[in-house]
Amino acid sequence: MSQSRHPVERRKTLPVAVGPVTIGGQAPIVVQSMTNTDTGDIDATVRQVAELARAGSELVRITVNHESAAKAVPAIREALDAQGCSVPLVGDFHFNGHRLLTDYPECAEALAKYRINPGNVGKGEKKDSQFATMVELACRYDRPVRIGVNWGSLDQDVVARMMDANAHAAQPKDAEQVMREAMVESAISSAERAEQLGLAKDHIILSCKMSNVQDLIAVYRMLADRGDYALHLGLTEAGMGSKGIVASTAALSVLLQEGIGDTIRVSLTPAPGEARTREVVVAQEILQSMGFRSFAPMVTACPGCGRTTSDTFQHLAEDIQTYLRDQMPAWRTQYPGVEAMQVAVMGCVVNGPGESKHANIGISLPGTGERPSAPVFVDGEKVATLKGEGIAEQFKRMVDEYIDARYGGPGQA
Repeated sequence: MSQSRHPVERRKTLPVAVGPVTIGGQAPIVVQSMTNTDTGDIDATVRQVAELARAGSELVRITVNHESAAKAVPAIREALDAQGCSVPLVGDFHFNGHRLLTDYPECAEALAKYRINPGNVGKGEKKDSQFATMVELACRYDRPVRIGVNWGSLDQDVVARMMDANAHAAQPKDAEQVMREAMVESAISSAERAEQLGLAKDHIILSCKMSNVQDLIAVYRMLADRGDYALHLGLTEAGMGSKGIVASTAALSVLLQEGIGDTIRVSLTPAPGEARTREVVVAQEILQSMGFRSFAPMVTACPGCGRTTSDTFQHLAEDIQTYLRDQMPAWRTQYPGVEAMQVAVMGCVVNGPGESKHANIGISLPGTGERPSAPVFVDGEKVATLKGEGIAEQFKRMVDEYIDARYGGPGQA
């Protein structure tokens, strides 16, 4: 995977090492995801982590919520290593993380990073000591921590204190603004407390996850103004299908365009039977569409109109895009640079030849009433005209041949 040239000047943050992956410090923006298996089910969790890693997730977070989960973490790490899957594992802790990390040191060692939610670390007098325990363990094992504040579990002590101060202010703010500020205050004050306890600043990542697009944008702008901590972006509870994709893209794109964000997750609710890997693909496509990074060859295809009553171009575009993405786990090492390749599959003569010429390899299929032939362009030059029933298969073979010739040998780009 490569980092593309992009005109946006990213916010300067401290680099944080999470195993072999660097977050912040001008490193490429990292894509991460989270399993939805019972972590105590070792086989299911190993299988899903490996699937997410193959799809391109550079970190994978797993829930560590009870003893069986904590006991399973070292075995999960060992099984992944045996498969040659080195993706760092992040432990997601709520309520009892202090105890699980203390009682199961092998779990603490197997994880590459811990996620702490200040709103769920403990209640009353126990909150400070339990937070301190987790930070001290992170220091002991030299592990970075994401302090992840969440709208749905915001520290109520912080909210009450800030609401009370606002009520006595000469010009009170509206409740929504105070809640946004409370999110940021919870994150910053927790980070400062972690530093006081001995956790180095370059071991801290912050997040303030909201479920509303405008809230998320506002909160991260405030958070970015409060220091140089590396930031994890994500719209929490984004939802299912197109709603979740659109909302996440809208929020993350605005922030990324402003240079805010060092790692992202797209929190999609999978449809029944849908692969968890879809959220990884969406995150990659956000970054690739904006020009930040390249992950897999992209297919340009027209939407179709009255000139394209045949659905041939739709099937071919889908087949090619799926094929290219499925090959990427092997192609990342076999064909370096192929992730930046552009393929065009166009449906008629109006824009077909022009778009095909601008791609590395493109085909302009015949539209309604056009001659049953399909010119193919390679690096801007017409190289063939395909005809007959096997146009799709012929073009796929030409794509394979182009990739092998362009990216496969010594001296190739």
